[in-house]
Amino acid sequence: MKKIGIITICDNHNYGNRLQNYATQELLTSLGCEPETIVNRSPSAGKGDRLGLAERVIRAIRTPVPVLIDKIRIKIRGRLIRRTLQQLQAEKVKVNERFTAVHIRETSFHIGADDIPEGLADRYDYFVVGSDQVWNPNFRHGSPIDFLRFAPPGKRIALAPSFGISSIPERYAATYKKWLSEMAWLSVREHSGAAIIKTLTGRDAEVLVDPTLMLTPGQWRNVARPAAHKPAGKYLFTYFLGEVSGNRNRLIEKIARDHRLEVVRIASLQDKPRYVTDVAGFIDYIRSAEIIMTDSFHGAVFSILFERPFVVFYREGKSAVMSSRIDTLLSKFGLESRKISEIKETGDYFRIDYSHVSPLLEKERSKTRAYLIKAMNLEPISHI
Repeated sequence: MKKIGIITICDNHNYGNRLQNYATQELLTSLGCEPETIVNRSPSAGKGDRLGLAERVIRAIRTPVPVLIDKIRIKIRGRLIRRTLQQLQAEKVKVNERFTAVHIRETSFHIGADDIPEGLADRYDYFVVGSDQVWNPNFRHGSPIDFLRFAPPGKRIALAPSFGISSIPERYAATYKKWLSEMAWLSVREHSGAAIIKTLTGRDAEVLVDPTLMLTPGQWRNVARPAAHKPAGKYLFTYFLGEVSGNRNRLIEKIARDHRLEVVRIASLQDKPRYVTDVAGFIDYIRSAEIIMTDSFHGAVFSILFERPFVVFYREGKSAVMSSRIDTLLSKFGLESRKISEIKETGDYFRIDYSHVSPLLEKERSKTRAYLIKAMNLEPISHI
């Protein structure tokens, strides 16, 4: 049995990360491997320059009193909101830590860019990095850990990682080119990522589905647990990681009102009791919702897995590349019609045909299994 070290983002802030980490583990286990996640830390981003005290005082003196008062009120309100948000986020991390402790096998040690245990490369037969945005320099700051630099090139396998951006900043380009070129096996989660690799290295990277799609609905039901504040009746489920405009809120309220649905706003300060829902509860909310409205990649993924009606919104104030992963997902399964821009034309939010998705999904699953079997020189296994 081959031992596999998984490298991914090891925090407990994000549902998608915990879900894909678990799915990667279970996928590798189903192929006859013995995987564990290597707890790791990426370098912290440096703080930007701040105005000095003297300059802040001068600016305040020059600001008209009414404007200054408004600025002070906004700042106070912002601090109160941030404090509430920080408290809720801390609670959410705690419940997700419990999920991780129960469901994900992690190492008892941790590594950092300058803290690699001696002989780490020899403890595992292969290392798998992904999925999530491990190659996003804005999040991970070009950490060599995310390119498995501590291991021999032949042991380095990328499993559907994401860059999360359309191009690599110039200051990272040379190192990314070198590190990507050294990877034995390259795959990505979206087409824009494959384009980045082609531009930097000239290599073709396979575009694979996110590992969460490799598990069946039945496997995810085994992980799900009843959400603490789940409505007794029918509900509309929202999961937005970006800002939600007044227009979007009004649309959500109208659809809920017209169809007599309660609105569940997970990850929103408008719905504080549900903000701290854990990963198992997140799955439960989606599988039972009458409709899901989201700007989240994994919000769309689990809607597809459980064959629920869903509507995808692009994140407001973000560049188009932030939507590349969702565009790739929808195009793979012929569900481009679930974009809000398309649905608005018909007004048919609830009717969705999933009859064609199952064979497409099985094809993608076979593609991913074949990729891993070849990369790790495994005996072929027909099904998860």
